[in-house]
Amino acid sequence: MLEFAVLVLFVGALFACVAFDASILIALIFGFFLLFFYGIFKKHSVREMLTLAFSGIKTVRNILINFVLIGIITAVWRAGGTIPYIVYHATSFCNPHAMVLICFFLCALISFLTGTAFGTSATMGVICVTIANSMGIPILYSGGAVLSGAFWGDRCSPMITSALLISTLTKTNLFKNLAMMLKTSAVPFVITCAVYALLGQGFESDFDISTTQSIFTDNFVLHPVTIIPAAVIILFSLFKVNVKITMSVSIVCGMLICAFLQDIPFAEILRMTVFGYEPEAPEVASLLAGGGMVSMANAFCIVLISACYSGMFAGTGLLDSIHRILMKISRKSTSFGGVFVTSILSSLVSCNQTLAIMLAHQLCGDIEKDNEKMAYCLENTAVVMAPLVPWSIAATVPLSSIDAPSACILTACYLYLIPLYNLVLSFIKKKYQSKLSVKN
Repeated sequence: MLEFAVLVLFVGALFACVAFDASILIALIFGFFLLFFYGIFKKHSVREMLTLAFSGIKTVRNILINFVLIGIITAVWRAGGTIPYIVYHATSFCNPHAMVLICFFLCALISFLTGTAFGTSATMGVICVTIANSMGIPILYSGGAVLSGAFWGDRCSPMITSALLISTLTKTNLFKNLAMMLKTSAVPFVITCAVYALLGQGFESDFDISTTQSIFTDNFVLHPVTIIPAAVIILFSLFKVNVKITMSVSIVCGMLICAFLQDIPFAEILRMTVFGYEPEAPEVASLLAGGGMVSMANAFCIVLISACYSGMFAGTGLLDSIHRILMKISRKSTSFGGVFVTSILSSLVSCNQTLAIMLAHQLCGDIEKDNEKMAYCLENTAVVMAPLVPWSIAATVPLSSIDAPSACILTACYLYLIPLYNLVLSFIKKKYQSKLSVKN
């Protein structure tokens, strides 16, 4: 009964923050002390509770380092012209009939290269929606496509923190996981493309893309060399180079381009890595301002506190009763089905992707004991379900950055298709294996 009361209070705090538009960190800090004193009540010492909290942080210390690198890389790519170069050439292919599909493609590309759904929405997402609005395409369509594309990289980018978190939690190889994610998303990806291609039919416009492109040509030197930082990410990933090394090399290349091609003073480059890119031209600032270590501070704190929860949940046994219920569900369905249900519940109560992943992993440890299969289950459930919760920061931050309503979640079809397709696939595999066992 006490366990239930603690969970209700925690969920209540989360919903209160959402209702009053307060930072989710307030609820997470409240939850931390709630769990801490629950542990004290259960006869754990203060030292034991601190040890449990710290044990959770140790599991994500590499993720926290990568947050810092991602913050730097998103600023350097903006200022160095990497993102402007990609945007300039990509927008040349825009037309009303294919614009919804193009929104999905371009945001998927940027999310893969930058490793940040939030950064993708704030850069390419803003540009795509602006162009789509000018063409008379409803924000419901373009916003859903942006959300789908922004989180496409959450499953297959070597820089994305969710993929790094899952490989850390499951003790699996990041690049093997990414290869599996590409394989298991092929059918949903094709269906998503077909849906967005159909949604784009019937739109006509005389929109002049050169107006948008001129913003970049007037403010950046768009030389092909600006693509080098992005090329480093792709090439190093193909050769399975350590992610931190990969991002560090890309940052160095970007800084050199900032200094010698874009003629940015070195002191300004250093300031930018901390506080983000702040262009003087208003039209550029509205599209590209941001990045830097400070931009990742909120996410950094969320992951840090969520990691503490992981250790305290495990050490105090708070979730044991829920775990038993989920075990029954998985036995009646499939291990993927058990993780599927758990991820829905975790996403609804956590309000952020990181805690949803960590809760799902912790609750489903006995449901799927194969680490690689567990990584596959988490990538295809918790990662893509969090952005489908209207009050989760995984949904609110990207949609707010493109000034789109929550209803756009309804057209983010890629995020629905991934878990549903793999759920159906798990039942088909179970039925096939049952037939084989009967024959044998």
